[in-house]
Amino acid sequence: MTTTQTSRTSLAGQSRASFTRRPTAIAAQITVAFACAAAQAQTTTPATTDQTLPTVRVSAQADSDKYGAKRTTSAVKTDTAVLDTPQAITVITEALIKDQAMRSMADVTRYVPGIGMANGEGNRDSPVFRGSNSASGDFYIDGVRDDVEYYRDLYNVERVEALTGPNAMIFGRGGSGGVINRVIKQADGRSVRAFDLTLGSYKNRRLTADVGQAINEMAAFRVTAMAEDSGGYQRDMYVKRKGVNPTVSLRAGKNTNIVLGFEHYEDERPTDRGVPSRNGRPLDLPVNAFFGDPNTAGRLTTLRSDAVTALIDHDFGSGAHLTNRTRYTDYNKFYQNYNAGAVNAAGTLVPISAYNNHQWRKNFFNQTDLTFDVNAGGVKHRILTGLELGQQDTDYLRMTGKFTNGTSTSINVPLATPDLPLPTTYVLGGSSSDRDGKSKAKIAGVYVQDQIELSPQWQLIAGVRYDRFKLDYHNNATSGILAPTPSAPADLSSSDNLVSPRAGVIFKPFATVSLYANYSVATFPRGGDQLSSLTNVNKGLKPEKFTNYELGGKWEINPDLLATAAIYKLERNNVAVMNPATGIADQLVDGARTYGVELGIVGKVTRDWNINGGYAYQDAKLSATASATALNGATVQNVPKSTFALWNRYDFSSAFGAGLGVIRRGDSFTSTSNTVVLPAYTRVDAALFYAINPNYKVQLNVENLTDKKYYAYANGDNNITPGSPRAFKLVFSAKY
Repeated sequence: MTTTQTSRTSLAGQSRASFTRRPTAIAAQITVAFACAAAQAQTTTPATTDQTLPTVRVSAQADSDKYGAKRTTSAVKTDTAVLDTPQAITVITEALIKDQAMRSMADVTRYVPGIGMANGEGNRDSPVFRGSNSASGDFYIDGVRDDVEYYRDLYNVERVEALTGPNAMIFGRGGSGGVINRVIKQADGRSVRAFDLTLGSYKNRRLTADVGQAINEMAAFRVTAMAEDSGGYQRDMYVKRKGVNPTVSLRAGKNTNIVLGFEHYEDERPTDRGVPSRNGRPLDLPVNAFFGDPNTAGRLTTLRSDAVTALIDHDFGSGAHLTNRTRYTDYNKFYQNYNAGAVNAAGTLVPISAYNNHQWRKNFFNQTDLTFDVNAGGVKHRILTGLELGQQDTDYLRMTGKFTNGTSTSINVPLATPDLPLPTTYVLGGSSSDRDGKSKAKIAGVYVQDQIELSPQWQLIAGVRYDRFKLDYHNNATSGILAPTPSAPADLSSSDNLVSPRAGVIFKPFATVSLYANYSVATFPRGGDQLSSLTNVNKGLKPEKFTNYELGGKWEINPDLLATAAIYKLERNNVAVMNPATGIADQLVDGARTYGVELGIVGKVTRDWNINGGYAYQDAKLSATASATALNGATVQNVPKSTFALWNRYDFSSAFGAGLGVIRRGDSFTSTSNTVVLPAYTRVDAALFYAINPNYKVQLNVENLTDKKYYAYANGDNNITPGSPRAFKLVFSAKY
């Protein structure tokens, strides 16, 4: 039994886009040179996408060893070739995930141009897309929002799709600089028996399983599962997590498939926010230095989530297709942490503060997509219409830590010994950031899109999405500084009408080359990433707006190797800043502007040589003064001007292979104050692969081969995370 190809939220998307700085003559030359090189190759070696090679295996496993992906549905919600998609897309395939022994979103983005990471206060994934501020709400599972702050795992992932540029036309609110979509493994009738055992440095211990098969001609099942109990290179660090994700596929008729799934996932680890800075640089300390009480029981991050999914997929024939997807998720997220402040002038003392945060969230989303083909006057149309309904119910409780018998929210500790026992009491109302409240968000979105094939050389795509987003917030506090006041009433409400257009044009001078232009807009309501930022002041302000202009090209150098290039301009508008006349943040200004270049390459250079990587140039600056520490012209935090990453795998024989990766990140700033620099670094990764026989394999991955000391992420001037020293992972794989 097989599910229809389009029943997945996204097929495979080929790697990558590329981007250039500001659209000046220099940037234009890059695109012209790219097109000319492709044209010259086409005149000397005509290639067609229909070329058939004798070694191709026609089976579901045919692409299991490939880094590249030919098609995707995530970018336009229809089954479309990556070459025909006017947008930068990077697809991290299962083969690449396995070869690099990836475990996290930080691992995924390491080789993706245009996306970086902040340290997320030591408790969550926090990507930075194209110079846009770090976000925790731009994550999706099979195209459905997954926006709670936590660390995501890859045990049940078929591939990860990173789309840069505003994506609200497809994904709804947010998606301001990009989104990350995980495509989950589902029952599809194939017989699967796959097991991986990982052992490594810092007591790394992890076991994953993937088991599936057809029950009969009408039903199939698949179960993916994971258990991990590992240590870490930071002080008393450990990771305990487990997950199980069974799915069942049912054929309800000749052209109808139903897929039902459930996932239970747990994650527990200590919170570590890194080290502070001094004299414009991170403090040069051992990587396991900790600031605060080192007792792990007092600085935990925990997540427990349960998700139920249902997919109904029906093919009417003649190009008409209906998909309905439902996802309900119950999240319980808690973290408690210690936070270092600025070291005193004498360099002897550092202040420590603390707080905890508990979030309970229930998400319900239902998406219905109808696609159909129309031929009119020799012009082909693929039309998408869709409806998304959703509701998010969230409870929040944030409390501030107090020291010295509950009288102070900060305590100075010696810089020489910053990890002293600190008896801490957590109280509600210890700071203005505390809250005890709940919110209800209701979402109704409709969208329409037309993919137009004017001729074999020219294609157009145009679409628009309208979302009605309503947020109600209730303050549960009844006394103290959090109690309701006329300026901060107990109940707040806002309604936003969000319009997200997208338009693109594609020119294909050859079958294996496409040049495109793309325009898209995303909007961001005032409730914030986690729907908890609504105030009596901002509830009536216009949503933030992100506008993207992108030019690019894609070239299939050979049937399994894709090169991409793009230049873009991303503008952020309607940022709320302090109004000198009123003393409150009710003034809207332009926020930031990023000019960028991205270059990417992915796939097979030869039969035995796979590569994946790219280069990004980003010039991200504030375009207005937002505060005394965020001045007009300042560089956006966590955005190096230049990044480069390239991973190679070469198979010397059918049994033995090796991998080598190089990552280079330039200097960046830890905040918009631009007073502390996150130093540039170069990191080298390596791997060895050995197939004992077709069923058993072993691989050795070495992270940071040269044992380079570097700083990986930041979340402000005094929350700077050191990177891992040299670390080993030994993976034993069995497949039947």
